[in-house]
Amino acid sequence: MMIEDNKVVSIHYSVTDENQQVIDSSEGKDPLTYLHGADNIIPGLEKALAGKQPGDSFSAVIPPAEAYGEYNDAMIQQVPMNAFEGVDKVEPGMAFNAEGPQGPIQIVVTEVNGDEVTIDGNHPLAGKTLSFDGTVVEVREATEEEISHGHVH
Repeated sequence: MMIEDNKVVSIHYSVTDENQQVIDSSEGKDPLTYLHGADNIIPGLEKALAGKQPGDSFSAVIPPAEAYGEYNDAMIQQVPMNAFEGVDKVEPGMAFNAEGPQGPIQIVVTEVNGDEVTIDGNHPLAGKTLSFDGTVVEVREATEEEISHGHVH
């Protein structure tokens, strides 16, 4: 069975950045399983997998625009410390969920300077070209429930 919209796909994969540093891998874990065509994975990887079948290997270099987007300097802001009410100690590297213009986003504290905190709302992989290598493990028909919910059950 071939990978196309509304198929449940399982893949083993490894993803590296421009410096060949492994960012993520399914090695030693269950394969990644997703509903193809439902925007459950980055667009560039979904395009690269279309038409593949179980047993097929794949390699894809995905530019930022088809991955997690370009890095956007406008996503960096200074906010007052009191925006973190209830947090004992705010430190660089801490991640929080916040409400962005298009819904919830994750922000990361990049700097604390007195009562001012610098936050970055970019996805950690924004602006990065990603290289995927892997194998298609399984392709099956999605159930009506999976299709209506937009994800695998």
